[in-house]
Amino acid sequence: MDRFSEMQAFAAVVDAGSFVGAADALGVSKAAVSRHVANLERRLGVRLLHRTTRRLSLTGEGEIFHARAVELLADLDEAEAEIGERGGAAIGQVKINAPVTFGILHLAACWSAFQARHPQVTLDVTLADRVVDLVDEGYDVAVRIARLPSSTLVGRKLSSTRMVLCASPDYLARAGRPRHPHELEHHRVLAYRHFASGDAWPFEGPDGPVTATVRPCLRTNNGDTCRVGALHHDGIVLQPSFLVGPDLEAGTLVEVLPEYRSIELGIYALYPTRRHVAPKVRLLVDFLVESFRMPPWDGL
Repeated sequence: MDRFSEMQAFAAVVDAGSFVGAADALGVSKAAVSRHVANLERRLGVRLLHRTTRRLSLTGEGEIFHARAVELLADLDEAEAEIGERGGAAIGQVKINAPVTFGILHLAACWSAFQARHPQVTLDVTLADRVVDLVDEGYDVAVRIARLPSSTLVGRKLSSTRMVLCASPDYLARAGRPRHPHELEHHRVLAYRHFASGDAWPFEGPDGPVTATVRPCLRTNNGDTCRVGALHHDGIVLQPSFLVGPDLEAGTLVEVLPEYRSIELGIYALYPTRRHVAPKVRLLVDFLVESFRMPPWDGL
């Protein structure tokens, strides 16, 4: 008794809306499809389909069984795909969301390297700093930078980055160096609008935690705008080391109040909570973990 063929035939009939369409989709005869569905109904002892000369429709029992059949068939397809991909054959599209600046600076080069290993994978990459809903918007993976990842998602930590208070030497020569975080309220500050604590910037200093209240002369939803403003001697910024690291190394920006450290953020690859992770997603996340094992901004 071929229970799989019966279930597959039944699901195909529902999807196609006819026995003829199901036969075409499965590459078998209409008689074979009819026989499988009839055997399934006989074995279950219930009618799954209402049949008329013009249309087919599901019975109440058919709706219940169809939902479970689709789930079981999908699990089987996924299991077979996982075994195949463990042999190196990853196939299909992965839809990815990532922050704009990090996506341009550090992820863009990863995509071609991943596809060189898995040439049958296509990537659909969207860069946006807003927090997307992975399930509702159909994303397979999201790269997020936060103190803690969302508790509604699962994933892995790729790396971390610390927020660095910095400015250009010319700005500090003109405006003076602050000696304590509280003095930042008297300085020109270029602020990232989506910073979790808003205009209250947290630091850990020699005497414990300190919160500086800043009065930004510019707010923006893009960290690059803050960085460019700082490079043009326009004020002080608090930006991640993955963005300002090269400027600090070059001396075009210098760290302000280095004895006061701001927060460290984790960089995570997240995906929707599911019973099974699609193999193409698992392979991509594994690759990202490997790629950021020794990030170029590490140690700043």
